[in-house]
Amino acid sequence: MSFKENLQYLRGSRNMTQEQLAMLLGVSRQAISKWESEKAYPEMDKLLMLCDMFGVTLDDLVMGDVRASAGCGGAGRVDLAADTDGVAASVGVADAAVGAVPGVIGFAASQVAGMSDSGESDVRDTNPNVCASVSGESDAQGAKTGVQLSVSPESDTRDGTDIPQSVPRHIVQDVVGYDSHMRRFAWLIAIGVAAIILGVAVGMLFSPEGSVLGPSPVNDVLVTVCTLVGAMVGLALLIPAGIMHGDFRRRHPYVQDFYTNEDKSRASVVLAIGVAIGAVLILAGVCVRVFCDEFVADGDAGWPDSVLLACVAAAVFCFIMSGMTHDKVNVDKYNREAEEESAREGRSVPHPTMSESDRFYRRLTSAICGVIMLLATVIALLMLFLGTAGSDVDAWMKVFWVPWPIGGVLCGVVGIIVPLVKEARRR
Repeated sequence: MSFKENLQYLRGSRNMTQEQLAMLLGVSRQAISKWESEKAYPEMDKLLMLCDMFGVTLDDLVMGDVRASAGCGGAGRVDLAADTDGVAASVGVADAAVGAVPGVIGFAASQVAGMSDSGESDVRDTNPNVCASVSGESDAQGAKTGVQLSVSPESDTRDGTDIPQSVPRHIVQDVVGYDSHMRRFAWLIAIGVAAIILGVAVGMLFSPEGSVLGPSPVNDVLVTVCTLVGAMVGLALLIPAGIMHGDFRRRHPYVQDFYTNEDKSRASVVLAIGVAIGAVLILAGVCVRVFCDEFVADGDAGWPDSVLLACVAAAVFCFIMSGMTHDKVNVDKYNREAEEESAREGRSVPHPTMSESDRFYRRLTSAICGVIMLLATVIALLMLFLGTAGSDVDAWMKVFWVPWPIGGVLCGVVGIIVPLVKEARRR
């Protein structure tokens, strides 16, 4: 058997579409199609991933017959427990049925080999007495990568002439661990940002003007310590989250949309609830601050400001968590962002959704907005530290922040004009 026939058999026997296999390998569906039509050949690292995934040797995959080593003569079940640590898998085959990994997403295997996405199949007889047991190094690697295929073979004495196809073949599943990764990413970002704001809120309790400790030489130290601790906790969460997400997007530049309409509706409800709760928390903090100014004798104390910032921290957590939960189900947005990142780095882009012209105008918009905000930052810093000749520096310090919102408005204008220019040029 050729590599083309072996790959078609391995994919078809596990009832996997070309798109699902492409996601596991981190390549495009077109690449799988070219491999199976012998128009292209995979690189060595992809060959090794295929060997680990299906539990076959490199010699059998390239020039041998994988039906004896991977088919095991029976219909079984292939379970994939996927996470963000890798796409390789290990295959464990035994004479008795192996219990499926709980809580995982699986493909139901069939006896149909060489099955293409167009629905064609090539039924081949397999030897029910031939089984391959892959353990040791392969199992260790599968455990390390976090993706495991457990095959539960059964003795099959049928002649392959009438094989039922009761299992749906094109059910879209989260085979790369996208959902769990995005949930973890949202928690890290939300807690990290909230921790930074909360550190400032705790520090306000010890502000020299209204410290809860009263006049004390340690107030300044406590303010600095609380602020720095909050910043360190926040950065300790934000930096690894960003690195982890970048690595996930590099390994999985394309994810097939597996969310249902009900999932997307629930995400919209979560977003609405999160925004509402956040708004209520901010208003509650403002009410506490105003009440203390008007009716409390020690309204100048630091604790009202601390309460306000604590409410803001909780509100920001609700905003980020609900917003990222809503963005999580927008898989098309993830694919576009990953595509842009891959294009910038010069890597191949699986399933391109934008033309070169669209990518150019998106880069142009980002570049113009970046220049605008950099100029706004320069102007704001000059106003903060220098002011203008012959003017009151303190007066400029009170309005030094104005260039930033102006820059944001100008970026919005650019975002409106550039698409219009693009459409005009296309006409």
